[in-house]
Amino acid sequence: MNRRSDCPISCALDLIGDRWTLIVLRDLLFFNKTRFDEFLESPEHISTSVLTDRLHKLERAGLIEKTPYSSHRLRMTYSPTEKGKTLAPVLNEIVCWARQNIEDTVMYG
Repeated sequence: MNRRSDCPISCALDLIGDRWTLIVLRDLLFFNKTRFDEFLESPEHISTSVLTDRLHKLERAGLIEKTPYSSHRLRMTYSPTEKGKTLAPVLNEIVCWARQNIEDTVMYG
């Protein structure tokens, strides 16, 4: 991973700070989505190419793992690794902050 600096906040943002990565992690960690088509059903309407890119990025970072779920070589199921699960409290804090500071926010899956 290319780093802008050694600052922990900067490094974390380099990994998970784009527009879509935390949404994919939210779906994995909070809504138990595991398949490509399930991620596409999210209300944010991520494109297939961006979703593919984010899933590869998260896998390379060791935050998720994939396993085949059928004989078709492209049908994968995704799950958070132990390292990935450690982001759940961070996401919970973001949810709490948003509910307190941004009107009309809701969690939906």
